Amino acid sequence: MPVLRLPHLSAAAGKQHWGNLPGATLSLAIAEAASAAKRFTLLLTADSQSAERLEQELKFFAPTLPVLHFPDWETLPYDLFSPHQDIISQRIASLYRLPELEHGVLVVPITTALHRLAPTKFLLGSSLVLDVGQKLDVEAMRTRLEASGYRYVDTVYEHGEFTVRGALIDLFPMGSKLPFRIDLFDDEIETLRTFDPDTQRSIDKVESVRLLPAREFPLQKEEVTRFKARFRERFDVDFRRSPIFQDLSSGITPAGIEYYIPLFFEETSTLFEYLPQDTQVFSLPGIEQAAENFWNDVRNRYEERRVDPARPLLPPAELFLPVEDCFARLKNWPRVVASQQDVDAGAGRERFPAQSLPDLSIEAKATQPLAALSTFLDDFPGRVLFTAESAGRREVLLELLERLKLRPKTVDSWLDFVDGKDRLAITIAPLDEGLLLEQPALALIAESPLFGQRVMQRRRREKRTDGGNNDAVIKNLTELREGAPVVHIDHGVGRYLGLATLEVENQVAEFLMLAYAE
Repeated sequence: MPVLRLPHLSAAAGKQHWGNLPGATLSLAIAEAASAAKRFTLLLTADSQSAERLEQELKFFAPTLPVLHFPDWETLPYDLFSPHQDIISQRIASLYRLPELEHGVLVVPITTALHRLAPTKFLLGSSLVLDVGQKLDVEAMRTRLEASGYRYVDTVYEHGEFTVRGALIDLFPMGSKLPFRIDLFDDEIETLRTFDPDTQRSIDKVESVRLLPAREFPLQKEEVTRFKARFRERFDVDFRRSPIFQDLSSGITPAGIEYYIPLFFEETSTLFEYLPQDTQVFSLPGIEQAAENFWNDVRNRYEERRVDPARPLLPPAELFLPVEDCFARLKNWPRVVASQQDVDAGAGRERFPAQSLPDLSIEAKATQPLAALSTFLDDFPGRVLFTAESAGRREVLLELLERLKLRPKTVDSWLDFVDGKDRLAITIAPLDEGLLLEQPALALIAESPLFGQRVMQRRRREKRTDGGNNDAVIKNLTELREGAPVVHIDHGVGRYLGLATLEVENQVAEFLMLAYAE
């Protein structure tokens, strides 16, 4: 059930301004507009952090709405590094789904929308479906996987990896949440199962698996040959000294190859070619300046790095869409600039009846730490939903509210709260900000404003730990000595006894051996 009264969105090209959408009211308005629309929605943000936050908030406010995120490579222009495989996986999965979606949202930082991409026919024509009972030639499959950018490894842990062990093929398809284990009987697929990449144990049976390419460019022999020919045509350099040219000639995918993508194709595409024709655009303030700043950075880095004869560069216009071209294309669709800031109502300008929540932070050293929250709840006539980061944080928040003799009802989602009648409720959601509406009288109080910055800092620490965990472990193993104390994330403090070789699911791997007092 919609909460906000949204203005009419014309199907014709043109720009509107929506203002006074403080806190999470901004994402609520976009979520309800996208849900009500009979077309697809493109949401452009000024930076990657805003895109990630809005993706989570949209999924909370509209759980049945398809919400995709097209992330940035997280590399600098003309970088010598390639994006992480998990990033490539999410990008490829989003691009593959876009043409088939008539309804939903794609969240993209404006700088990411400026990148030129592989043509749509490459990505959409490179998928492969494997079904139980299908005939499968192992060697042919291995060749196809390697040509699609998949890496052969001993043990499959990450997107874009595969291994072959007799009649078993393990692979982690791009866009998939879990890797798959293919069990062959002779030359036929007998079973398909997901498995846990950490324990390598099988989980559930499935009937089919869709394989997407592991790279945003082709690595078949013919395409590599064309790449090398175009490289020779474009650059007057000694190819024997070029790591890009020599690595590809040796069958190695060089780091930073993404900034040579145009040499793989006759022509490139942009994100706009992947979007459904019937699309509406929502954008946040500041995307124009962010795009200009990005292009200035691109030009500066190009001038700084173009002098290296061993690594010649393509000019910026071949890799990125000029800012004026990008915004010219946006003019072909209806567009709403949605802002948390206030705006004067008028033609094409809508001011929403929303307010910012007052300061409700808990004063730990005060005589009454919850005084601000208590006063707000006494004065506010409407219904209130509290949100917590996790089940554990929810219990902490419930204990605090118990001090005020408050017992919110636990609900599963925003929609359950809106459809319910309880004055106070609580749910789990990754929100940093809340909202306060006049009509209907509703308030959403996230735990972050209550506890200050501690919750957001903890979330950032957890994200960094998850994202860089493997590299940190490998580095720290070289510093460990047998008998040294270590902390296991689940089991606590133990003593390191060295590495042990174990066989799990017919696969040999090394594990850390820890000893505990009990």
